[in-house]
Amino acid sequence: MNFWEFLVDRWNRLLVEALLHVSAVVQCALLAAVIGVAIGVAVYRSPLGSAAATALTSAILTIPSFALLGLLIPVLGLGVKPTVVALVLYGLLPVVRNTIVGLGGVDHAVRDAARGIGMSRLGVLTRVELRLAWPAILTGTRVATQMLMGIAAIAAYARGPGLGVEIFAGLTRAGSANATNQAIAGTLGIVVLALVLDGIFALIGRYTVSRGIRGQ
Repeated sequence: MNFWEFLVDRWNRLLVEALLHVSAVVQCALLAAVIGVAIGVAVYRSPLGSAAATALTSAILTIPSFALLGLLIPVLGLGVKPTVVALVLYGLLPVVRNTIVGLGGVDHAVRDAARGIGMSRLGVLTRVELRLAWPAILTGTRVATQMLMGIAAIAAYARGPGLGVEIFAGLTRAGSANATNQAIAGTLGIVVLALVLDGIFALIGRYTVSRGIRGQ
């Protein structure tokens, strides 16, 4: 069968795998964002701490996906657990780096003015600094999500959920009937999902970042 016929025949299965794929990516990206922002908040005032956090999260990205999953499988087994841990670890760098940059870029005069009107240090952080750093944090989360869309396909190696199952099945059956259609369907599905999520992030940025900050 041709590619269109393959899509029609496997539509229900592909739809379920696409939903599992995007669900895993979104949840792991949100978890990475929470952890990454927490790390950034903890270290942004310290040049040494910022450098250490950035170097450590950068080092994680140098580990090949297959190697990291191979290290996690003996400890966590197959399936969702190693997938989640791997995706969260890979998603940390953009969030940590952008949180540090965003918080570090807040004007000292703004901080001093906030303290001058009686805000506590926690109040300055939550009501002033994080709000001003939000565009950078959102960008870091957006980049992390796009990265994880592709990396999540490798999770099929650990029997993780998503469209990577189709890609791996098609590649391992190369030369047989519909093998190419299967691999292409999985790949195109990931590309489409990535574009949709990127559009959603663009809308979030439009409605959560004030015009004054966007215009800077």
